[in-house]
Amino acid sequence: MATNVGRVDMKLELIVIPVSDVDRAKEFYARLGWRLDADFAAGDDWRAVQFTPPGSGCSVIFGKNVTAAAPGSARGLYLIVSDIEAARNDLLARGVAVGEVFHGRDREYAGPDESYLFGRIRVSGPDPEHRTYRSFASFTDPDGNGWLLQEVTTRLPGRVDPSTTTFGSASDLASAMRRASVAHGEHEKRIGAADPNWPDWYAAYMVAEQSGKDLPQ
Repeated sequence: MATNVGRVDMKLELIVIPVSDVDRAKEFYARLGWRLDADFAAGDDWRAVQFTPPGSGCSVIFGKNVTAAAPGSARGLYLIVSDIEAARNDLLARGVAVGEVFHGRDREYAGPDESYLFGRIRVSGPDPEHRTYRSFASFTDPDGNGWLLQEVTTRLPGRVDPSTTTFGSASDLASAMRRASVAHGEHEKRIGAADPNWPDWYAAYMVAEQSGKDLPQ
């Protein structure tokens, strides 16, 4: 195995969703509030429609003759959110049928029928401690392609490079600032004084939270 080859970035940017009715799918994904990037056709034999979820670096594409997969066969498509309840309420307000929030007791993975998490029956409601990676809600598109909302607030170590910390939307940034505000309040209680350097503390907390490093105390 060669060890002197430089790393080549490989960025996942597109996922193909198999659908039976292109216009119906286009209306559904537009209703989610996703950005319409393209709607191309070549005669009557080929059409491709591309949408991008808010804050996402990866898009979805569907259409006519873009995949041989059976319509509705896509499962376990994860949408990462910073606030599971807010994300679910947003979709409900858009007329999307979203299941109740649920969580697991240990490591989580929604199986094909979305009723088990690594062999454990899923538990109704969000994780009691709102621990990262542990709370979910599910919905499907008109063909039955399955989507999962997953609440992630703190990344696993090494998942995010602290030097390139970013937030996908103003809402994500605001949520991170609120969590930092609560944590900073506890920090001031511990030191018994107001912290004049709170902007630096906020920044350190938010970067550490995203990158999975130890949070400042």
